[in-house]
Amino acid sequence: MLMRILDLSKHAAIRLQQRGIAPLVVDLLLEFGVTEKSGDGTTKHYLDKPARRRLRSYAGQLASLLEAHLDCYAVTGAEGTIVTAAHRTQQIKHWAVSHYTLRERP
Repeated sequence: MLMRILDLSKHAAIRLQQRGIAPLVVDLLLEFGVTEKSGDGTTKHYLDKPARRRLRSYAGQLASLLEAHLDCYAVTGAEGTIVTAAHRTQQIKHWAVSHYTLRERP
């Protein structure tokens, strides 16, 4: 994996600095993370358990050092520009999955 040059919006660059999120973490979110489309054309990138396992198998012992910094998410625009990033303070809800399950019940 090569570190890509991140295409950050001005807002994202400010937020990364304010929130103490390293560009390396954003790169890992984009490389290994799960993507979830939003209704407004943006995409959220975050690490769920399987994504963290993929990262651990790739990075080995380095992953344990990064673990404390990985509770973040990044939002990209339709063009791939990183719009913002933040720390996850709550579990990400998967509403589409829960609604789909409810419709399947008799």
